[in-house]
Parts: sequence; C-alpha cells; structure tokens
Amino acid sequence: MEHNLFIYNTLTRRKERFIPLNEPYVGMYVCGPTVYGDGHLGHARPAITFDLLFRWLQQSGYKVRYVRNITDVGHLEHDADEGEDKIAKKARLEQKEPMEVVQYYLNRYHKAMEALNVLPPSIEPHASGHIIEQIEFIKQILDAGYAYISEGSVYFDVRKYDHDHKYGILSGRNIDDLLENTRELDGQQEKHCSLDFALWKKAQPEHIMRWPSPWSDGFPGWHLECSTMGTKYLGQQFDIHGGGMDLVFPHHECEIAQSTAALGHESVRYWMHNNMITINGQKMGKSLGNFITLDEFFTGSHKLLDQAYAPMTIRFFILQAQYRSTVDFSNEALKASEKGYQRLMEAYSRLKSLKPAATSTVDVKDLRAKCTEAMNDDLNSPIVISHLFEAAKAINAVADGKATISAEDLEELKATYKLFVEDVLGLKADAAEGSSSTSDAYKKAVDLLLNIRLEAKQNKDWATSDKIRNALQAAGFTIKDTKDGFEWSL
Repeated sequence: MEHNLFIYNTLTRRKERFIPLNEPYVGMYVCGPTVYGDGHLGHARPAITFDLLFRWLQQSGYKVRYVRNITDVGHLEHDADEGEDKIAKKARLEQKEPMEVVQYYLNRYHKAMEALNVLPPSIEPHASGHIIEQIEFIKQILDAGYAYISEGSVYFDVRKYDHDHKYGILSGRNIDDLLENTRELDGQQEKHCSLDFALWKKAQPEHIMRWPSPWSDGFPGWHLECSTMGTKYLGQQFDIHGGGMDLVFPHHECEIAQSTAALGHESVRYWMHNNMITINGQKMGKSLGNFITLDEFFTGSHKLLDQAYAPMTIRFFILQAQYRSTVDFSNEALKASEKGYQRLMEAYSRLKSLKPAATSTVDVKDLRAKCTEAMNDDLNSPIVISHLFEAAKAINAVADGKATISAEDLEELKATYKLFVEDVLGLKADAAEGSSSTSDAYKKAVDLLLNIRLEAKQNKDWATSDKIRNALQAAGFTIKDTKDGFEWSL
C-alpha cells in the first residue's frame, strides 16, 4: 500500500508520513464527550474532524478500529483532582441515579452526532465500565515506582517521572516553569508536589460514584481512563490518538506519562489535535454567555442566533476550515456556509441528471487526483471543497447547454463527486423534516406543481404559470427553467 497520507504530529510538531504499525490495520483512539451537559458547537469539531480522518483512512484501504471513549466518572469541577464529580452533582440536584444522568446526555449526544452524519466508532467504552482495568493499571504504575499512596488516594509522581523520562514532551512545557506558575489548591497537602495528579481518589462520605479498591473506596482520576482503555482495545502501542487542542495539557500530557510509566514505553505514535471554535474571538463558555448547544443551533432558539441552522450547514461550516486552524463563529459566517453548501449540493443534484454527449468540452479528468492530494495533505478539506466548486462550474455549464461531457467523463465525475461529497466529507442533501417517505412525498408535490406550471406555459396560460412560480418563490424555492423542463431547490 502506498503511504501518501501526511498528518501533523503534535508530538514532533511537524507533518509526518502516516505508516501504520500493523498494515492494513489502524488503531485510532479519540477522546469522546464528558457526559454531564448538552454538547455545543465546540464539541462538534473534534467529532467531525476525526470522522473525516476515519472516513479517509477507510477510503484509503485501511481497516480501522476507532475507539471513542465516554467519560462518565472522575471529571471533577475545579481541576483534575479536586471538587465534586459533575455527574454526581447533577444526579444529586435532579434526584436521579448518576447513570440515569449519563444516559440522558449520551442519548442527546448520539442524536446530535447522527444529525451531523458522524459515523459511530468501532468501540465506545465507558470509564465506569472499566474500573477493574484502571485499578490494575494503577498497580503497574505503583510497581514501577512512579506513584505513591497518600491518605487513601494514589498520586502520580511527576518529579520522579521527569527525572527518568521527560514530562512535558507533548505540550513543550518545562516542569520548573509549571511549578513556578502552579497555584496551591485545597487538599494538595496529600501530594508530594503540586504537579502530581490523581490516579485514584478516596471518596468523601457524600460522594455517590465510588468503587472498592486496594487503597480506599473511591474513583479513578480523569486522565487514567484513556491510557487504560486505549491499551485494552488497541494494544500497548497504537497508531493515532486524537482530541481537541484544549486536551494537550494536562490531559494528554498526563496520559503519555502514565502509559510510559506503566508500560515502559510510549504507546501512541501520532498525536492529532483540532483547533478551537470561538465566538467573536472568545472561547465558548457559560460564564461568557456565548455557550450555544447543538440543539439551539438546529432550532435557532439561542439569543445570539438569527435563525436555525441545519446540521449539514454546521458540518460544512466546520469542514470549510482545515482542522488545525481556529474557526470564529458568527451568523454571517454560518449564513455564508449555508449558501455555499446549497450551491455545492445543487451542482451535485444537477450532475446526477446530466446526459452524455459524444465528446467533452469541459476538463474534469484531474478532479479525483486533486481532491486526493488535498486529503493526503493533513486532511485539507477546504481545498477539497474548492476543487469541487471548480468542477461545479463545468457541471452547471453542461446543464445549461453551454458545454458537453462524454459518457466516460460523466461517469468519472459522478463517481468522484459521490466519493468526496458523500463518502469522505460526509455531506448529504438536507431532506424535508420527517421520514424518507415524507421527503419523497414532499418532492413529488413540488414536482407536481411545477409540471402543472409547465403545462400552463405550453397552453400559454401565463396567469397560472406566474401564480405557481411566484407562490413557490415566496415560500423559499428557487425555480429554474431548462431546455428539458425545470429544476428547483429550497
């Protein structure tokens, strides 16, 4: 297999040729949602970024085991080691079982991912379902001498690890600088050093989510789950670990330290991180009042939104930027994406109805090669989209009778558009709300009206013709008369 894919490795800070450990198999682990609240636009970006990677690896001939975890325990309010478990807090306030809270938000997350056409992972393990494995992983770190027990909790010894290996290799941070800038937190008297992080926390009497362990009744630290579940499902070494850039430090840095301490070597070869989505230059946050959930985008119910935005508009908006660049949200940007997405899908729809000619007067032969080259260049989706728009000009020229395309070129163009629009970018036509049968009926009803208008025009009944056209345009339809009849879009 040719290894033409280059991806940016956060660990080495350069683009590297992707060569899997065990070709054609690829092990990919992505940090999934922390299930205690509604997902927002920022959560959609890693899901879509690594869905794009998943799709492209499969299209490139690899067999991918894609693991995306669910954090449903150990994510505390103040930092990785202190405060109340967020799921337990919601459960207490709402008088529900913690797993009832988890399931509620997980169902909402899955529904949003389905709407965004994000493929499900191969395995979606829960942290709460792997407590035994996490306890065993802690034992390995203790046996290696890189952790210590303190008042029923177990902490990772960052200073000792840094002496033998190097803490900070992913983020580029220096341990002395970190110590100088670390604020003291309540409860840190249990630690030998303020940088030490919890592998296991002893539960306070009021803590709901707790499990027995050799050290105390308690729960695992946040960072531990990914090291444990990654090695369980993908082995002691695997190809790709991904997530949002905000996870580089401390989460992924701690993962590297834990795994190296327990296994004696690093477990991940390529670290990939997507950049943030901001609103007016600020990171999304409830305290700033700019936190917009995906449901609010889909319904237009947030005060910062001018209108509702379809899931495919959101997906297209995210794919219009290369995953390592920052994307700033605005209504204007999303409206522009909505128009761009509609233009692309209209061209795709017109392509499906084109009729071949004897020869081609348009040149679309290199479209597949150009799109492939862009995807192999660190998933450069905006360049792919620009190539598809360039080909759309040829499609529209043929549809308008201003150019011709041969049968061979037409079949290749259809296959290339399907590959990159549907299979790689994961875009699909936004159907009418409801089931596929409702959508079919909706399309048939519009076609019926336009056929009646066509008959009226043929009978020179201009009043009826104009009435139907004007009514449909007022409802938001674009009507285009063609030499073969008509075309329409919403």
